[in-house]
Amino acid sequence: MNMKYSFIVPVFNRPDEVDELLESLCSQTLQDFEVIIVEDGSQKPCKDVCDKYANILDLHYYLKENSGPGQSRNYGVERAQGEYVIILDSDVVLPTGYLEAVNSSLGDEIAAFGGPDAAHPSFTPVQKAISYSMTSFFTTGGIRGGKAKLDKFYPRSFNMGIRRDVYLQLGGFSKMRFGEDIDFSYRIVEAGYMPRLFPDAWVWHKRRTDFRKFFRQVYNSGIARINLEKRHPGTMKLVHLLPMVFTLGVIGCLLLSLCGAGLYIEGEWLDANGLRPTDNMHQGIGFVFFVLGLLPLLFYSSVIFLDSSIRNRSLWVGLLSIPAAFVQLMGYGFGFIESWWKRCVLKQDEFQAFEKTFYK
Repeated sequence: MNMKYSFIVPVFNRPDEVDELLESLCSQTLQDFEVIIVEDGSQKPCKDVCDKYANILDLHYYLKENSGPGQSRNYGVERAQGEYVIILDSDVVLPTGYLEAVNSSLGDEIAAFGGPDAAHPSFTPVQKAISYSMTSFFTTGGIRGGKAKLDKFYPRSFNMGIRRDVYLQLGGFSKMRFGEDIDFSYRIVEAGYMPRLFPDAWVWHKRRTDFRKFFRQVYNSGIARINLEKRHPGTMKLVHLLPMVFTLGVIGCLLLSLCGAGLYIEGEWLDANGLRPTDNMHQGIGFVFFVLGLLPLLFYSSVIFLDSSIRNRSLWVGLLSIPAAFVQLMGYGFGFIESWWKRCVLKQDEFQAFEKTFYK
């Protein structure tokens, strides 16, 4: 039977997330699709969850040894029947009109496409803050916020579609553990295809549930950025350097404030011991340095708080968006700096420098 769409979902220890995703697929207004779940060597399998939907969806469940999300997607696509494959992360939920939006936007000339993501009202305040930090103009420049850009559009693996024959022609995802979706998008463009952004085909994306996991995620994204530039020279843009600049700027501001605090405390000690007049220069200079170091950080935090509070209609989410923004930018920045040092200064290859970030 000819089928137009195949959803491909790699899963690793996420049965609860798969349950939510499959429930949302049951509610699609367009039903011409199959679902392929690829269990990537999980210790917490989702087969029982999939069995719940076996009589509702055209659902196929596969269990394989762990090889990473990219290879699991390739495994699923090889077994798919649809003309188009739609790659989803397990931590997304689809609105009822998702597939209809895709179908109405597709044309014969479109070989690849993708859509934006958003925070669901039921998400926790931390999840909403993290979602804000990944989509806001004041954090990522809005490059993930779903608006059409003058530059090329590169779909991400949480919401990516491609004609199955093109996918197989290009060999699918590489063995990169991080940045493998951008690597694939670059190869799609380099092969002469132009991925399209479908703004109405958006998904709810839960992302990470706490700041520690979020830091690790964006840190690995920073590492991947250098590896991607090595694989695809010329793809690094100014916006990719901003988290590194921000990270160095924050460190500089904190050092300036600490220096100011040290001078002020030294002035207090000198006064207390009668070694300097009470109006000594240490305290004045120390206070100025302390304030100058903190002002940029306070200003940026205020902008994030106000913008996120208005967008999310929650002061608490606005407050949580401050650490989320700093984690997002500095996590990426630290990963970028480490990768730059190992790849560009020490001249290590990507497997030698970051063996743990690849599957073999």
